[in-house]
Amino acid sequence: MIDSKRIRNFCIIAHIDHGKSTLADRLLEATATIEGRRMVAQALDSMDLERERGVTIKASAVRMRHSIDGGEPYVLHLIDTPGHVDFAYEVSRALAACEGALLIVDATQGIEAQTLANLYLALDNNLEIIPVVNKIDLPAADPEAVSAQVAALLGCSVEDVLCVSAKEGTNIGAVLEAIVRRIPPPSGDPDAPLRALVFDSHYDTYKGVIAYVRVVDGAIGGRQQLKMLATGLQHEPIEIGTFAPDMRPVQSLGVGEVGYVATGLKSLRDVQVGDTLTTALNPATEALPGYSAAKPMVFAGLYPTETEDYEALRDALDKLRLNDAALVIEPESSVALGPGFRCGYLGLFHMEIVQERLEREYDLDLLQTAPSVIYRVLLNSGDIIEVDNPAALPEATQIDEIEEPWMRLTIWAPSTYIGPIIDLVTERRGLFDAMEYPSEGRVMMHFQIPLGELITEFYDQLKSRTRGYASMDYQFDVYRTGDLVKLDVLLNEKAVDALSLIIHRDKAYGIGEALTRRLKDVIPRQMFKVPIQAAIGTRIIARQTVQALRKDVLAKCYGGDITRKRKLLEKQKAGKKRMKRLGNVDIPQDAFLAVLKLGQQDNS
Repeated sequence: MIDSKRIRNFCIIAHIDHGKSTLADRLLEATATIEGRRMVAQALDSMDLERERGVTIKASAVRMRHSIDGGEPYVLHLIDTPGHVDFAYEVSRALAACEGALLIVDATQGIEAQTLANLYLALDNNLEIIPVVNKIDLPAADPEAVSAQVAALLGCSVEDVLCVSAKEGTNIGAVLEAIVRRIPPPSGDPDAPLRALVFDSHYDTYKGVIAYVRVVDGAIGGRQQLKMLATGLQHEPIEIGTFAPDMRPVQSLGVGEVGYVATGLKSLRDVQVGDTLTTALNPATEALPGYSAAKPMVFAGLYPTETEDYEALRDALDKLRLNDAALVIEPESSVALGPGFRCGYLGLFHMEIVQERLEREYDLDLLQTAPSVIYRVLLNSGDIIEVDNPAALPEATQIDEIEEPWMRLTIWAPSTYIGPIIDLVTERRGLFDAMEYPSEGRVMMHFQIPLGELITEFYDQLKSRTRGYASMDYQFDVYRTGDLVKLDVLLNEKAVDALSLIIHRDKAYGIGEALTRRLKDVIPRQMFKVPIQAAIGTRIIARQTVQALRKDVLAKCYGGDITRKRKLLEKQKAGKKRMKRLGNVDIPQDAFLAVLKLGQQDNS
């Protein structure tokens, strides 16, 4: 085992696209962890989606060795955390496995909302923060100003801020030296019962669930029976090892070490992120703090465009769920769309990633309904039910009140955009809380806002109104009672359950009018008129009509008696009535996109 005094555990926290993965690449090169011929860009990002989007989706870990002044090498464990607000819980558990963090700030953009969110998480875990200003090689970089901004935020000296270029490899040695000198070694009792924090996991076909662990007390070794404190499941490890960055077996892991345990378990739900791993014979009496089960916040229906692809979609979701414990799946059936699944996600980005992976990796053509959130519905009988699908909302006569989730929203932007930001948030029923000026020309604004208003084009609108300069972060706050109603959409006088929405009564008329107008543009014309109606209960609040295609039945008449023409027209009229009564209307994907785009102002 390694002496814990020569171990340094750290992570890298940053806003999206501030150079976190690129800096990790340079650290791997500088410590010769990966040979030059095997080195690729974003080495710790294993998925194509991560490389394309420039954001880490799945956490990873790697062990590096680095010597200072030719002495005995130190063991550096880098835990690479996800880079999006949807994965904040996974980030918090990864931070709990570390003693220090590199705070990366882009020299051209300065501090952003996600920078602050992850910084506060790091400070809550009492991590030693090493500030690093990246991208100093860019022409638009202003390292002096950004360094002063970071120093003011952390309350440290400007000299403590490291200026680097991860792309060019500038000043990487100073970063490694700061990691060794500034970050404290891990503390723990090697003689105490085993306690190891599970900060991530993935599924392996041959070894079952692979748990990523940081040993806090005791040691893992041999063929001893292990136990998960939260789930109570026991298992004998198939393999114990470290990341370099590929998995390499070792005999044991001691205090402060980061590695993996191949559990042999077949479900990712048996090894929850944040759980405590201990021995079955001499278990720890107290779990490590901070554990909570991952809870989906956003729900949407997922349907194959071709009904015969239903089995393929089910198999693909089952395989995807093996490596994504936060994904919740339940079969459901829609009158309009046929059989499909109701999926629960951590957030919109998580939803987008899941759909894209299904379409890419499993070659599926999918249709996704508008996202919804979990509403608490108090019935007249006194019962409380949770509803995540608008189609499942009880009749209005049975409902006493509906509660919706509210979020604490933080927006970071140049101070010139205060007006447009406040306008946007108040349009979405948001409430202003406070405003701070952390540095000259920058403002941090705090709001409260319903989650249902955040999930429909809010982020796109924020970027549009601030010319891309604003960034945001949000956390769940509380459930509040609202005057909410169910908005139904009727096509050809038949309700389409997949297009239903739960919205605030004050916005129902405007959204109903906008939605029917947009659907009129995307619903294909038929041989009969198709009325598109928006309704609250039995009351129609908006209507548009898709006009019928007209077949010229008189084209074959070159004259003759007018009664013959009238007979043909009457026959056509009777046929259209029957067609309207029996015909079905095809609903294209664009109809559901129209619901998703409702957050945009409709001025047409």
